[in-house]
Amino acid sequence: MAKARRVHVCRECGAEYPSWTGRCQSCHAWASVGEVAQVSAFGHDAGHRAGGVHGVHGVQGGQGGGRAGGTGPGGSGDPVALGAVELDMALPFPVGVDEIDRVLGGGLTPGSITLLAGEPGVGKSTLTLQIAMSIAAARSSVLLVAGEEAPTQVAARAARLGPIPDTLTVIDDPCTDVVVSAMRSRAPQLVIVDSVQTLQDPDVDSAPGSVAQVKAVAGRLVAEAKRSGVSVLLIGHVTKEGSIAGPRVLEHMVDTVLSFDGERHSELRFLRATKHRFGPTNEIGIFDMTADGLAAVPDPSTRYLQDRQPGLAGSVVVPTLSGRRPVLVEVQALAVAAGDRPGQTTVQGVDARRVAMVAAVLASRAGYRVQGFDLFLSAAGGATVDEPAADLALALAIASAIDGQPVAPDVVICGEIGLGGELRSIPLLEQRLQESYRMGFRTALAPGSAPPGPTGLRILREATLSGALAAVPQKLPV
Repeated sequence: MAKARRVHVCRECGAEYPSWTGRCQSCHAWASVGEVAQVSAFGHDAGHRAGGVHGVHGVQGGQGGGRAGGTGPGGSGDPVALGAVELDMALPFPVGVDEIDRVLGGGLTPGSITLLAGEPGVGKSTLTLQIAMSIAAARSSVLLVAGEEAPTQVAARAARLGPIPDTLTVIDDPCTDVVVSAMRSRAPQLVIVDSVQTLQDPDVDSAPGSVAQVKAVAGRLVAEAKRSGVSVLLIGHVTKEGSIAGPRVLEHMVDTVLSFDGERHSELRFLRATKHRFGPTNEIGIFDMTADGLAAVPDPSTRYLQDRQPGLAGSVVVPTLSGRRPVLVEVQALAVAAGDRPGQTTVQGVDARRVAMVAAVLASRAGYRVQGFDLFLSAAGGATVDEPAADLALALAIASAIDGQPVAPDVVICGEIGLGGELRSIPLLEQRLQESYRMGFRTALAPGSAPPGPTGLRILREATLSGALAAVPQKLPV
């Protein structure tokens, strides 16, 4: 028998209070606490409902006890020897899209819950539909829960992406009971929910998308996924502040959190794993938004440098890291005399704090009067450069812009700058140099500790910023 209790919950962070309060003491949001009804259950169904409403912490008994029970699909909850656990159940299966499999470390894990978050219009539904069609094309069953679009809209989008496999099915009922029933009757390999904010648990007296509903829906899907071994992919919204909409506990309940983003004026989209229980979180997948869907970008260096114009003052190429994959990016700087007023710095795609530090070291250790200029720095092509390995490239781009002296077009520059003006080593420099040589660059300016590069790549090793400024090969002004 289920009983409802009235609690007050913050809609921003999910914190619970016994009575109303004007300001949440957890996230400090004003007017965010409201009264909701939560269901607590007893008897045989206790584990199932407790996992649904309150998460999956400390649940015992019942069939759907979430993470608390079982050793995998169909687990009984009885203790087993850890060495006897079958590891084959944890092997991921590829989704068929190389950039996604790269981010996931090989693919989706059976019984896992993945949350894909991104701003409206970035392409989340298109990306997940491509995943569904790719897996279904291999004769695996995929169930798509369309909570935001009608099946006709989903079918129209799928038709533009290619032939629709027979094993791809869709339902548009937002009731969680219906979704769980379909998971049990059809036993699909993958369930995609678009989106989790649209589903509703009928036993929770709250509107879809509320804190109580999101917790309840996610809890039930987590419990069913662990029981059956079905992988579940949830689509979530992102607020205007850039965080995932709904209670923060949602991110803790899932196994993997994927972020899908991109600049609105650019066709590039980036897929990142901010949490991943089954693999690394330092890989990035890159896609190009086209009329036929999202196309993987297997060679991002070529994509970023395709419109580069060598010989411009302030233009420097830096070998960055996208996860563990080296990617060459052009960093551009423009220096305009500020006159009698203090100079200002404007950045796009680069870390403003690192730019400020590099400019300060450039002025203090190398004698550049950067204070007299308005500085504009940008990572071309919509790229993002925020690692310390780009310090030297930023410094030389600023110096080149101030001097009006272009850097030679076949030079790549990388290295971290210390506050004393010293150049420090950076991770995976050997791989960065290999990628630079593959892209046609024949000279690299790097810290003194740089390893040997590929045959045919000349490495200029310098210990200080001043030495690097004097050693960088330059092109005559045009």
